[in-house]
Amino acid sequence: MIISNTNVNKDEEPRVNSEIRAAEILLIDDQGNKLGVVSTTEALRLSEERELDLVEVAPLANPPVCRILDYGKYRFQQQKRDKDARKKQKNQSVKEIKMRPKIDQHDYDFKVRAIKSFLSDGHRVKVSIFFRGREMAFLDRGREVLNRVRNDVEPLGKVETEPRMEGAYMRMMVSPTAIQPVQKTPDQPKPQPQKKKELEEADN
Repeated sequence: MIISNTNVNKDEEPRVNSEIRAAEILLIDDQGNKLGVVSTTEALRLSEERELDLVEVAPLANPPVCRILDYGKYRFQQQKRDKDARKKQKNQSVKEIKMRPKIDQHDYDFKVRAIKSFLSDGHRVKVSIFFRGREMAFLDRGREVLNRVRNDVEPLGKVETEPRMEGAYMRMMVSPTAIQPVQKTPDQPKPQPQKKKELEEADN
């Protein structure tokens, strides 16, 4: 069977077995032992003896570094690491909560609860105060709202970017903080209630 040399393997995948082009490689066996520089032909023979694959793990090294391993298992572990990395990146997304400088208490409480929920889930939160028309003359009111938010989200969040104007918005960035678990004190034994007879004797 003839295989074209063009685009044999994807850029993100390592070369495996006959795809390895170098004449000599630095070989690491399946136990993690460095076997030194050997010919690719010899390395392929060793990998076939152990019923494993020869995988190029450092193609830019001189000579390239290859390992003898189970490529199927290697790919599974690599895909799992990539999935976990994407999951962590997703968890660190930025959420935005918008408020008005004259926000009422009910709406404020609702949005602060949302901010706390986002911070607890590991998200960064951009808190934005929108100014309309003549409200631009009262920027201090927006700053007061943001300062209330700063105080109310502690200790779940800390201010990453201080309040600043961006067009008609005053924005503040809040990032989650690691919360130390509350240390529970050992429960004190509850006093046992005195018997009725004992109480009567004490009264006498």
